[in-house]
Amino acid sequence: GTMLFSARSEEFKTEEGMAKAISNLKKHEIDGLIIIGGDGSFRGAHDLHIRGIRTVGIPGTIDNDIAGTDYSIGFDTALNVIISLLSKIRDTAFSHDRLFVIEVMGRNSGMIAINSGLACAADYILVPEIEVDLVRIANRIKNHRKGKRHTLIVVAEGAAKASDVAASIKLLVGHEVRISVLGHIQRGGFPSALDRLLAAEFGKKAVDLLIKGRSDCMTAIQGKNIVSVPFEYAVNNKKEINRELYQLAHILS
Repeated sequence: GTMLFSARSEEFKTEEGMAKAISNLKKHEIDGLIIIGGDGSFRGAHDLHIRGIRTVGIPGTIDNDIAGTDYSIGFDTALNVIISLLSKIRDTAFSHDRLFVIEVMGRNSGMIAINSGLACAADYILVPEIEVDLVRIANRIKNHRKGKRHTLIVVAEGAAKASDVAASIKLLVGHEVRISVLGHIQRGGFPSALDRLLAAEFGKKAVDLLIKGRSDCMTAIQGKNIVSVPFEYAVNNKKEINRELYQLAHILS
């Protein structure tokens, strides 16, 4: 959740809606705006910029899929929530010899699935960016269940539905499969220390950029540096998953 609230606005995508927004900003004598969000928010911020309103963005999405920044605020908090839940499910899987399929958020990106799956020693991680081979996974499950009875499969919502994966695995392996869809619980919780610190640094950078007359850009963290990145880059490029982390998770499983 967010203390500032959030909402989608189809009206904002129209010329009439844009004109209304600009009119309201001018009425309240606002000549600079800081927008927290993802690529959709930044497209709207760019549209305001070209109409004379100075805009600076702060990347905020649990999917961590915004190009140009290593992290977005919200990602680490979501990871901590998911890791806590996955750890509890893994305990049950271990003690009761269960096979679990856990669905996490990530419609277009496997960032959450890879990081949470690796942190919780998931046996398999399914992400939208990599083709799913359930037959190969089922064969591996058959082999390793001879010595290791429990199995944990983490699937990003954009890769497949947990129910579909579970049905296929049950058919191929011949064992009962339990399902858990974490859903919107992933969006809540107290912000992690990392997110709190990053948000403070992003906020300071955003204000500094506006004071210096900058616009049409977002704050970003690259390595240890807080920098600015043009909206054009953020919205027109796709952030790739960390394939090295994905391979590491595969090796450790």
